[in-house]
Amino acid sequence: MEGTTAAYRYDIGLFGAYGVELEYMIVDARTLDVMPIADRLLAREGGPGASDASPPSLHGAIDWSNELTAHVIEFKTATPAPSLTGLADRFLSSVRLANDHLREEGAMLLPTAMHPWMDPEREMRLWPHEYGEVYALLDRIFSCRGHGWANLQSAHLNLPFADDEEFGRLHAAIRCILPLIPALAASSPIVEGRVTGLRDTRLETYRTNSQRIPSCAARVIPEPVFTREAYGAEIFRAIDADLAPFDPARILHHEWMNARGCIARFMRGAIEIRLVDVQESPGADCAILRLICAVLEALTREILSPLAAQQAIAVEPLHAALLAGIRDAEEAVIDDRSILSALGLPALACRAGDAWRMLRERTLTTAGPWDTALDIIERRGTLATRILHAAGDAPSRDRLRSIYLELAGCLQHGHLFDPT
Repeated sequence: MEGTTAAYRYDIGLFGAYGVELEYMIVDARTLDVMPIADRLLAREGGPGASDASPPSLHGAIDWSNELTAHVIEFKTATPAPSLTGLADRFLSSVRLANDHLREEGAMLLPTAMHPWMDPEREMRLWPHEYGEVYALLDRIFSCRGHGWANLQSAHLNLPFADDEEFGRLHAAIRCILPLIPALAASSPIVEGRVTGLRDTRLETYRTNSQRIPSCAARVIPEPVFTREAYGAEIFRAIDADLAPFDPARILHHEWMNARGCIARFMRGAIEIRLVDVQESPGADCAILRLICAVLEALTREILSPLAAQQAIAVEPLHAALLAGIRDAEEAVIDDRSILSALGLPALACRAGDAWRMLRERTLTTAGPWDTALDIIERRGTLATRILHAAGDAPSRDRLRSIYLELAGCLQHGHLFDPT
């Protein structure tokens, strides 16, 4: 049972492997309207009614699976990968295989974290096959016909820990950087055909989509708990208690209902980071994840700051910094001394984008395939900023369609979006 003091030990320790999941929308190739045909795509590689598939042509590297809604497909590492290097090419092969199948349906994959004009009240379709009972229960509790459930696509990073000591180090490090993630990865500035005023609208909807049971997401920044026992007592116990009236049959497990920005997966010995908006190509996703991992590794090794300084940061300053990042991405100002000190940055206010530049200089000291994407983010801004540059303040539907067709092309060809 979660939250007990039972000893546990896993086979993979800190940064010994990486699990990556990328989510994409399925859209009409001409109009870009969403198409709820993920089941037909999965059937191509997994057989009728399949919820998962392991395409033979991908040689066991990338698996496919369904999500809550029928217009989203998830690609994920089939087993923990020993390195992030090479994953971008494997995900790109997966994208191209899926697009080959979808082309016969007049459809294709679309990147970015939110569809720019989807009407979820009208267009959302729950996944109708395996796990349908779970999804129907979620819909009854939270009413999933909204952007917060039907229009969110992200990149998830799973990092392993071997024991309680490693869990505490990793959880402390991840908490430090969660508020800065929108400054690297925001890709959702346009929803319902309009500029929202937020660079990371996905995270704004994500943080509020389970308000009926507030303990599920809490303040997105997880509480400062650094052992399995403390996590169970403070986080899982509250989720279980609040879920009980809505789920008397106990169908929903607290590990999967926990919607904080990083989630302890004790069942598999990993922490899952959920605040990364999916980008325009797997190369951009993997570049962002590579920098995040480099900074986290430096934190867990206490190169940037002592563990005590990382563990001492309260929820509130991290939450305030996250809200600033949701609004302004790389232009957000980080001015809390406890955060700056934990990251080994000068104890003065700085742009979040500059914080990442300094952290990159300290932790990614060798050249690699991630450099081109990270250079563009440093020079041109997050994908959200680049989309806004291309769209203007009040884009027409035709203008949005042109931009997002280009983004779909970036996904297919592995290019980066860099409008002039």
